[in-house]
Amino acid sequence: MKRITPVLALTAAIALSAGGAPAQAAPSDRSSSPNRIELPNGWLPEGITTDGKNLFSGSRSDGAIQKITVRTGQRRTFAGAPGRIAVGLDHDSRRDVLWVAGGAGKELRAQDADTGKVLRTYRFPSAGNRFVNDVTVTPTAVYATDSLSRELLVVPLSTRTKKLPAAWRATTRSLNGDLRLAEGNNLNGIVSTRGTLVAVQSNTGRLFTIDPRSGRTTRVRTGGTTFVNGDGLEPGPGGTLYVVQNRDNRIRVLSLGTKARSAKVVDTIGRRDFASDVDVPSTVALLKGSLYAVNARFGTPAPETAAYWITRAPAR
Repeated sequence: MKRITPVLALTAAIALSAGGAPAQAAPSDRSSSPNRIELPNGWLPEGITTDGKNLFSGSRSDGAIQKITVRTGQRRTFAGAPGRIAVGLDHDSRRDVLWVAGGAGKELRAQDADTGKVLRTYRFPSAGNRFVNDVTVTPTAVYATDSLSRELLVVPLSTRTKKLPAAWRATTRSLNGDLRLAEGNNLNGIVSTRGTLVAVQSNTGRLFTIDPRSGRTTRVRTGGTTFVNGDGLEPGPGGTLYVVQNRDNRIRVLSLGTKARSAKVVDTIGRRDFASDVDVPSTVALLKGSLYAVNARFGTPAPETAAYWITRAPAR
């Protein structure tokens, strides 16, 4: 997930709902950023990212992506395709490309951030099931988590050219060290921060650093605190890490130690702290001093026709 340094608040009272209703000001926050951004009914969102001006939300229904300009409310939908899935997203600022995790499709897609065109598809074969869940971009590689295996998915990048690597360059790296697989979703959110990769294991709530060269995983010392239902991660300034706990409807605010060897919970953003309704937030994007959480609404009745939206919370 992409880190954006907070700047001045946005122009007041922007309406981004489908009906054009004005955004309501949060009583505990002076920011005039939109509090709720409507997504199409049946969107089935999971991932969200930003390029510093726009938000991008992907659909688990068919892999479609909505690009939303927060300041103006302008939006564009990049069409999906039958059988395609969009889960975790990250924006590659060097190439202006969206890297999109393909879930059970066992793939990672590079898509043009202006048109949505699929530029390249990277597939990761496996003997069994695979779920490509979340993704983070670094100057030298794109890394994705597989929630069903003890592997890191890797697409190497060149620092000398902006060209995308050939599809055959996609590879996997076996993980060793502290990580142990358990029943359910294992590694989920992943970010590059404090000079290392950090990922959360959803079922156990543990945080791990990952050495991308050796595959060694080391449990982050948290004083016994765990983050069960941990989903998206988002780095903030000064070693801050936001951990979304989806079914708990909260975001934990952590302060990371050197090289992320340790982490301390310094704040919790709960239901009453969000500027609008929140319902199983899965991932967040940090944009201009606000956290924008996409509500996956896992378990909601009739998800194919249900309402979905993005909720703002002040970054702390």
